[in-house]
Amino acid sequence: MSAVAQLISSTTADVSMAEADAPQELTDGFHLVIDALKLNGIETIYGVPGIPITDLGRMAQAEGIRVVSFRHEQNAGNAAAIAGFLTKKPGVCLTVSAPGFLNGLTALANATTNCFPMILISGSSEREIVDLQQGDYEEMDQLTIAKPLCKAAFRVLHAEDIGIGVARAIRAAVSGRPGGVYLDLPAKLFSQVLDAAKGERSLVKVIDPAPAQLPAPSAVKRAMDLLKSAKRPLIVLGKGAAYAQADDEIRQFVEKSGIPYIPMSMAKGLLPDNHPLSAGAARSTVLKDSDVVVLVGARLNWLLSHGKGKQWGEPGSKKFIQIDIEPKEMDSNVEIAAPLVGDIGSVVSALLAGIDSSWPGVPAQWTEAIKAKKDANISKMAAKLGKNSSPMCFHTALGALKQVIKERPDAILVNEGANTLDLARGIIDMYQPRKRLDVGTWGVMGIGMGFAIAAAVETGKPVLAVEGDSAFGFSGMEVETICRYNLPVCIVIFNNNGIYRGTDMDPTGRDPGTTVFVKDSRYDKMMEAFGGVGVHVTTPDELKRAVDEAMDSGRPTLINAVIDPAAGSESGNIGSLNPQSVVVRKK
Repeated sequence: MSAVAQLISSTTADVSMAEADAPQELTDGFHLVIDALKLNGIETIYGVPGIPITDLGRMAQAEGIRVVSFRHEQNAGNAAAIAGFLTKKPGVCLTVSAPGFLNGLTALANATTNCFPMILISGSSEREIVDLQQGDYEEMDQLTIAKPLCKAAFRVLHAEDIGIGVARAIRAAVSGRPGGVYLDLPAKLFSQVLDAAKGERSLVKVIDPAPAQLPAPSAVKRAMDLLKSAKRPLIVLGKGAAYAQADDEIRQFVEKSGIPYIPMSMAKGLLPDNHPLSAGAARSTVLKDSDVVVLVGARLNWLLSHGKGKQWGEPGSKKFIQIDIEPKEMDSNVEIAAPLVGDIGSVVSALLAGIDSSWPGVPAQWTEAIKAKKDANISKMAAKLGKNSSPMCFHTALGALKQVIKERPDAILVNEGANTLDLARGIIDMYQPRKRLDVGTWGVMGIGMGFAIAAAVETGKPVLAVEGDSAFGFSGMEVETICRYNLPVCIVIFNNNGIYRGTDMDPTGRDPGTTVFVKDSRYDKMMEAFGGVGVHVTTPDELKRAVDEAMDSGRPTLINAVIDPAAGSESGNIGSLNPQSVVVRKK
């Protein structure tokens, strides 16, 4: 062997020995979960720390993911769900095992019902102990419990499968009809160690997780033929239309067709509520008298009286065109004459292409009748809203907030309660899409603070949360979270001393009435306790000034708005759903 060859051989051997002696680069389950989320563009996690995911949260924060820690998992889950609605990416909620998982499960089920993309990631006890029911710490078969309440559920047992598990969860959450997904990560998974290069190769970047689904041309033609024959057409915009972010296409479809529209509450602002074709102020009239109704991301569930009954006029008086990405949604309550299955952007674009020179337009008799009804109702409502009375009623207080949103159309309105919600839907106009967030399909209480926090985090916009005093109680402790993260959230509590009203009494005289709270509570003091701004107001003028100051400052603020305890009706506008006994027992 030549001297040069000997030198090369010796050098190669030295390098090989050095590589062999070098420490192997390792990774583990903690890092792989974080890497998988980051690879797929997840920038924020909402959750509550604890065993076994405390370090996962700390490490995610250190790796640049924003981790927002809540006081209760249900509120963190609600935040993740509405983050999904606002961004079209799955919002992620991270919880501890068993009780923490169960707390998050309510939000997961609500997200699935409302078609919000969300992933609930929960740590869990060891499988071999759970399966033998040997009494592990917070022992629970979480995967089995979650499955009936979400769109999909997965468990990862080996660190090298974390990439696939996260990818499957993301795709399931956003593809087709969006929804909630559960991802179960047993405690032992996090500490599993493997070669870093092998771990990196195991990660999966999800490509085109929510592909466009185009409608069949024959379905589009069927729908257009039906629309052309309509004498009194109507468009109903649902929150699915807002989620789709096909804002330009929807606006063009409404304006080019000339068809009047009504928005469901979370679709308000897709077109401004003061748009000439908005029929929201004549809702009862147009639902009853229309002959062809186009449902755009709206479902004929209880919120639309299932598409039948006196609200919809004479039986058989109208035909429905329904746009939905889920074929099984068609004919859920009534016959759908022209089903359009596909994503909303693609379907509306196809309908737009069909509005050509042969389009007959909308009969003036129909649009003029709607305008007359709108003008009469708006005039009647204005008389209720304009008073500067004390104590306030729901109408006068909402009249002040109506003006706030008109002056600040980019602010996000979060709204929940009974009367507070029902009346605000019709009174407060919205001017931009995805600016009104409320209880959605189930009509649940408790979404307020979670939604408000996520809205502020995800958009950076000022948030106005209008809460009934009962609704606020479900998530009120999160005011500390709002103060801790110094979020631009202004909370207005309509305080009428109780649920519906503050005037009920216990006939026995022993206890307060079942719907009554502590009289004249000062919720504003609660906010002050955490370093936020608390304000107590009794008139609409005071309310308007306080909200303006809060929104200008961006400081966490809670305004205790005193409402007449006698104001309000049982269950708001849906009292018919709250059965009442008519039987009187003999004593």
